[in-house]
Amino acid sequence: MTRVVVADDQELVRAGFAMILDAQADIEVVAEAGDGFQAVAAVRDHRPDVVLLDIRMPGMDGIEAARIIGAETDCRTVMLTTFDQDDHVFDALRAGASGFLLKDVRRDDLVHAVRVVAKGESLLAPSVTRRLVEQFTVGGATRPLPAARLSVLTSRERETLRMLAEGMSNPEIAAAMVVSTHTAKTHVSNVLSKLGLRDRVQAVIAAYETGLVVPGQR
Repeated sequence: MTRVVVADDQELVRAGFAMILDAQADIEVVAEAGDGFQAVAAVRDHRPDVVLLDIRMPGMDGIEAARIIGAETDCRTVMLTTFDQDDHVFDALRAGASGFLLKDVRRDDLVHAVRVVAKGESLLAPSVTRRLVEQFTVGGATRPLPAARLSVLTSRERETLRMLAEGMSNPEIAAAMVVSTHTAKTHVSNVLSKLGLRDRVQAVIAAYETGLVVPGQR
């Protein structure tokens, strides 16, 4: 059973999402929250697998709530937003979000998203993530990490990280390295583990922030 907290300051949106998810046999909504403070408290109390966080909420916004939740728990975070109007998506990624949902998401896509993130996967396809990160890094949203952070990686793992940032899947990485898909998956896992990253989304960000990949260049 996947346990979920839904946090949105709009009661109708919050209740609608909760109703859809709670109707699934394998999903249980354990709490609802109207702001970031309530969301953090709900995650602390209920220890859910996934929390849906509206980026813009009164008091504490979803980004700060995501930072706290990511630092204190293993709960996976999905941000609720309207991408075309939101300029905080990159900050949300840096705060630990595993992906995004538009507020007008379809019922089936909402359920699928929760299941995907609960399994430890990122919600955005790597190629979409790359374009998203490039948009915000070109706009000056990054606060670079020291390149020395990558010193823990082997040359193969650094190359794997570069390929992740280019939006390549595990089979594509395997083909480029002329190794098995299992080996490529191992390289990806090692990159995430050594750098203390939750998922591929965070790996893409690390590649940009350390200068391994330069926005707009291939």
